[in-house]
Amino acid sequence: MRSYLDHNATAPLRSEARAAMIAAMDLVGNPSSVHSEGRAAKALLEQSRSKLAEALGAGNADIIFTSGATEAAALALRDKDLLGADIEHDAVHNWIAPSLPVDQFGRVDVMEPERTALQLANSETGIIQDLPKGLAASDVTQAIGRVPFSFSWSGIGAAFLSAHKVGGPKGVGALIVPQGVDVVAHLRGGGQEMGRRSGTENLVGIAGFAAAVEAALKDLAEGVWAKVEEFRNILEKAIEAGSPDTIFVGKEVSRLPNTSCFVTPGWKGETQVMAMDLAGFAISAGSACSSGKVKASRTLRAMGYSVEESSCSVRVSLGPETTKDEVLQFAEAWTNKLERQRRRSA
Repeated sequence: MRSYLDHNATAPLRSEARAAMIAAMDLVGNPSSVHSEGRAAKALLEQSRSKLAEALGAGNADIIFTSGATEAAALALRDKDLLGADIEHDAVHNWIAPSLPVDQFGRVDVMEPERTALQLANSETGIIQDLPKGLAASDVTQAIGRVPFSFSWSGIGAAFLSAHKVGGPKGVGALIVPQGVDVVAHLRGGGQEMGRRSGTENLVGIAGFAAAVEAALKDLAEGVWAKVEEFRNILEKAIEAGSPDTIFVGKEVSRLPNTSCFVTPGWKGETQVMAMDLAGFAISAGSACSSGKVKASRTLRAMGYSVEESSCSVRVSLGPETTKDEVLQFAEAWTNKLERQRRRSA
């Protein structure tokens, strides 16, 4: 039996999202059509938008549906000449000047918030940033449903996220901006999404997206992630007992409750991923969007880790359904693989 410990790459589809998507499949109409079938589809689209707005504290904002956080980031950041740091996901990093300093704990020193894009939580390390008021933009993808967030009280100019990180379907996301903010469309056609993102909306995906966010925030309110954090801490203690020289990245600062990024000198991250896959555990060596690229973690390099250390990191990210037995079994299997690796190296 396999254990899925890679929720930061994508979370399993929630039952609430699945049910909402199946119901949406029964709607025939195009949301842009004016007949009864079209109006029914349009009603579901706007209901989903309203649900997201309420869940994300964006009642006084515009929510623009996209194919994911990557497209939403491009829509928000293109031609903006913004500053940022090397810890950002590639979807943001490609649009910014990554000149801001990062300390050893993964925190970014923001000097000009109005010219800066800064993530709320890092996908590799789980480290949470203290977002300054007036921030131009933020990638909130990893944080939604795991830590409290409200667009209105955040004071940021734009936020973007993906459905599949919170248990929604892949291939749908959103950009949130204050009402009235000008967003230049990159995809031009029928003028959907208030003229900001043309193309018939992915109604089935959007319905699942809204249902997943609602369910995730319910979990957060009920303390589900506190239990996940407890299991994450048990995992790290077990790993540390078997490998005292392993470094847990960001352990000294605020992190997502489900995320553990650790460096074991001398054992390459991609080798660890393959070894644990064979043992029945799914984990990552960095961001899923950069998988398959054998290179040192840019995030860890920005934090001051050496090239060697940055090449020897893995990320374990738990979910609400992860059990204590699973994390203990992982730690035992990982420790056994490490001992074999060291014997071979010797």
